[in-house]
Amino acid sequence: MVCQLRKINYDVNINWQNLQNIESKKYICGYCGNAVASAQGWLSKMHNPDTGQSGNGPTIYICHHCDRPTFFDIGESQYPGAPFGSPIAHITSTEVAELYTESIDCMRVNAYTASAICSRKILMYIAVNKGAEQNLKFDEYIDFLDNKGYVPPDGKEWVKRIRDNGNEAKHHIMMMDREDAEMLITFVGMLLKFIYEFPGMLKSV
Repeated sequence: MVCQLRKINYDVNINWQNLQNIESKKYICGYCGNAVASAQGWLSKMHNPDTGQSGNGPTIYICHHCDRPTFFDIGESQYPGAPFGSPIAHITSTEVAELYTESIDCMRVNAYTASAICSRKILMYIAVNKGAEQNLKFDEYIDFLDNKGYVPPDGKEWVKRIRDNGNEAKHHIMMMDREDAEMLITFVGMLLKFIYEFPGMLKSV
């Protein structure tokens, strides 16, 4: 099984009405995953009736690859967000493949805590699959993977941070930010390549 980044595409062309030529903006399209420099979309203006001040508001850009709209708020947050992660081939577990895809999809809508939960579930599943007992604590599963040699020698700081964040999220309901979610996806992706993709490549040769 190849766990691909989910791309939201359609077999129809969209003809947007009254498009404007606006200042070009570079971004990664959250639908098709392409890097674009769009100069078409819609601008908005904002006015504060209390202060009388006006300024630029949110913008919408149209991807010139898939014709889908991307919204940027005044803080430059992107919706849907850019995909994060890389495809993993030869995953033999449907549950792991679906969780990995779901973790990446959560990043598109800035659901970082949900993404982190999916990534932690994958780590727990991998540990059990490799011989860990069921119903252990999250940090015990991380220690198991580390002690069994699935974590590279220079990955101790990764292990410590992932273990600490996992415990905080469970006991203090701490919200994850994008950096933490990306770190988890990167760590999970590394293990999935090591455990599934690389052995699968050798078997297919």
